[in-house]
Amino acid sequence: MQYELAYGTSRLSFTLPDNIKPAIIKPCSKKGLADPLGETRRVLRKPVGTRALLDMLRAKKPQTVIVVVNDITRPTPYDVLFPPLLEIFAEASIKDEQVTLLIATGIHAPHTDAQNLEVYGEEITRRFKIINHNAFDEANLVKLSVFKSGYEFIVNRMAVEADFLITLGVVMPHYFAGYSGGRKSILPGLAAKGTVEKNHARMVEIMDALPPIDKNPVSNEMIEAAQQVGVDFILNVVTNEAKEVVFVAAGEVHAAWRKAVDVSASMYEAPFDRQVDIAVTCAGGRPRDINVYQAQKALDHADRITRSDGAIILAAECPDGFGEDVFEEWIRRRWEPAKVMRAIKADFVLGGHKAYGFAKVANEKEVYLVSSLTADESSFIWTKKIANVQAAVDAVIAKYGTDASWAYLPDGSLALPVDGEANKKEDIIGPNPFVSV
Repeated sequence: MQYELAYGTSRLSFTLPDNIKPAIIKPCSKKGLADPLGETRRVLRKPVGTRALLDMLRAKKPQTVIVVVNDITRPTPYDVLFPPLLEIFAEASIKDEQVTLLIATGIHAPHTDAQNLEVYGEEITRRFKIINHNAFDEANLVKLSVFKSGYEFIVNRMAVEADFLITLGVVMPHYFAGYSGGRKSILPGLAAKGTVEKNHARMVEIMDALPPIDKNPVSNEMIEAAQQVGVDFILNVVTNEAKEVVFVAAGEVHAAWRKAVDVSASMYEAPFDRQVDIAVTCAGGRPRDINVYQAQKALDHADRITRSDGAIILAAECPDGFGEDVFEEWIRRRWEPAKVMRAIKADFVLGGHKAYGFAKVANEKEVYLVSSLTADESSFIWTKKIANVQAAVDAVIAKYGTDASWAYLPDGSLALPVDGEANKKEDIIGPNPFVSV
C-alpha cells in the first residue's frame, strides 16, 4: 500500500508490502470553522475571564500597544487574527503608530524583512513597526521578579512598559512544555536567555514521563511569567493538520489558553496500546521542517511509540540547516549520545537541549533521515542519511524482517502519542486513532 509524507513544500511517497499493516498515529481531525473571521470577531467581544477587548481599550486609553506575534517557525493564521483585531483598534481610536508588533523569537534567529513580509503580509508590514525580541540584548531587558523556583525573571523591556499587552498564538502539542500558545509568548518568547535556560532545564526531568499540563513545572512557570508581565489579553487559535482554524480563544492569559489546550488535546493526543518496532514519520513540511532544530519535535513523538532497539524513519527537508548556533556547536562535537545526555543533565545549556533531544532517541534507536543534509551532517545528530523514504523502508525491512510491527505518523510534529492505559481520555478525545489500515 502507498503512503505519503509532507516534505518542505512537496510530498514524498513510499510503499509497504501488503502484509505490513502499520498503526496510524494521526490527529482526530476536526473541520475548520465555516467562518473563522466571524468567530474571531465574536470572541474578541465575548472573551474568557475578561471584559470585551474594545471595552478594555476604551477604559485604559493606552498610548502604547504591544502585540506579541510568533516567528516564522510557528505557523499562525494571521489572516484570521489581524483583521478583527485591527477593527477593534479602529473602534477604540488606536492609531497605527501607537501599535508595535514584537516578535517572540525566544532564542531563535531574528526575522529578516523578507520573512516579516512572508509571515505577516504586505499590509501589516507597511502599517506597523515590527521589532525582533533579542534574548541577549541587556539594554532592552529588565529584571522583573524572582520566580517561585528562585530564578530571576528577566524579560523584554517593551513588554513590561507597554500600556496594553496582547499576545497572538497557536496552541499545539509541545514536547516538554505540554502545549504551545498562551503563556509561551512571554516565556520563552520574550525572556532573556538565562531565564529561558533555567526554565527549560526542567525538561530533562520530565521528558521521559511528561506530567499532565496542569502539573507540568515548565508550563506552570511560563504561566507565572505571563501573569507577572501583565498580559492584558490573548488571542489564540487551534488549527487542524490542514492549518485550518477549528477554535478561537480570547481573553485572560491562563483561562483562555486553557480552553484552547482542551480542544488541542482532543485533536492531537493519540492514545496507543503498544509500542512498535518501526515508526515512519515526517515533521509536517514547511515551516515545521525548516531546520533540524524544529524537526526534532517529530522525532520526539515517534520516539514515544517506538520500542528500544527499534528504528525511526524521519523525513524533514531542513533547507536552513541545523537552525541554531549553540545546538550546532554541541552536535559538531561528535560525542556519543550518552555523553551528551550526561553533560546536559549536569550543566544545562540552552541550545544544547536540542542535542539532548536527538541523543535521547539515538541512545536507544536507529534513526534514518531523509533530508537536504549531507551524510556527514546527518551523522552529527546520530542519524543515517538515506536517499529517500522508500530506500529507508527497504533497508529497515531487510534488517528487521517482515514480521516487525510498524507505525505511520503522517503529522509527526502534531500527533502526540500517549499511553492509552496511563491516559484514560476516551471521553475527551473520541475514537482511538491507533488503528491498523
